[in-house]
Amino acid sequence: MRIAAVPTESLTMTVRAIRIHETGGPEVLRLEETEIGRPGKGEVRLKQTAIGVNFIDTYHRGGLYRLPLPTGLGSEAAGVVEAVGDEVEGIKPGDRVAYAGGPVGAYAEARLYPADRLVPLPSWIEDRVAAAMMLKGMTAEYLLRRTYTVRKDDFVVIHAAAGATGGIMCQWAKFLGAHVIGTVGSAAKIPIAEANGAEYVVSTSDSAWTTQIRDFTDGAGVPVVYDGVGKDTFEGSLNCLMRRGLLVSFGNASGAVPPFSVSTLNDHGALYVTRPSLFHYIATRQELMESAAALFDVVHRGAVTPTIAKSFSLKDAAEAHRAIESRAVTGSVILLP
Repeated sequence: MRIAAVPTESLTMTVRAIRIHETGGPEVLRLEETEIGRPGKGEVRLKQTAIGVNFIDTYHRGGLYRLPLPTGLGSEAAGVVEAVGDEVEGIKPGDRVAYAGGPVGAYAEARLYPADRLVPLPSWIEDRVAAAMMLKGMTAEYLLRRTYTVRKDDFVVIHAAAGATGGIMCQWAKFLGAHVIGTVGSAAKIPIAEANGAEYVVSTSDSAWTTQIRDFTDGAGVPVVYDGVGKDTFEGSLNCLMRRGLLVSFGNASGAVPPFSVSTLNDHGALYVTRPSLFHYIATRQELMESAAALFDVVHRGAVTPTIAKSFSLKDAAEAHRAIESRAVTGSVILLP
């Protein structure tokens, strides 16, 4: 990180950041130099120490979720506040903070960021762990506690139970007293899903996986399926649900769910489908802080243990994207500036 030779009162920093000028594969990610200035009203300048890599970043990069180009990428990081702008309350230089969601641009050594979207970090949470868990952990929080309120003895299906988000969800759902049915993409991942707290595990590579899940409930089906996989599991997820059950489709790891007739939901038993996103569950400062507090609580209790599968240098962001898109990693991936 280089600081330009300018007066302190107009401090400008030249930092390295990953940007894209066109959508496409990992090869479109470019490491560039960019300048950031003093924080404006309501902003802080944040020196970033660890950056989370998430599937939504690949959707932005590939154009599934479109952003104005050129653009930075990334929605999650941890770091230290270096400077604050006017009308910033409760945050000061030297504070350790983290964020998830909000303006993209996390793939950078430093950045300006809205102060009211930052979460102060407890001393017992390391920066790398924070960057690995904030987006995935708060996603787990809203899915399990608010999109559908998981109760003791509920049977719930969590897809990609060996992955980063699925792993946190399995642990948390088990803590809530649920009977967790995890799915994995291959039999080799079954032990990982079991270690994450899944009571039952099936491989979606087995054509009978939906029948197996219904067998776990004596044919009744489950009240909720959490599906972050998308296209490959959507139809099967409907087949796992009990009458008037809820399918929570929150990701597209295998591709976007194709259009379907709403009458399909009636054919499967008057089902419900929702397509939530973290942003709509942490839209206010109060919601953000309550979600983060709930996450910190289960981590502090030892009920949820986030794992870092791999760390990459910022310049190797393309390799990080290849790693998560391969679906071979079984924990969080982070970038180190």
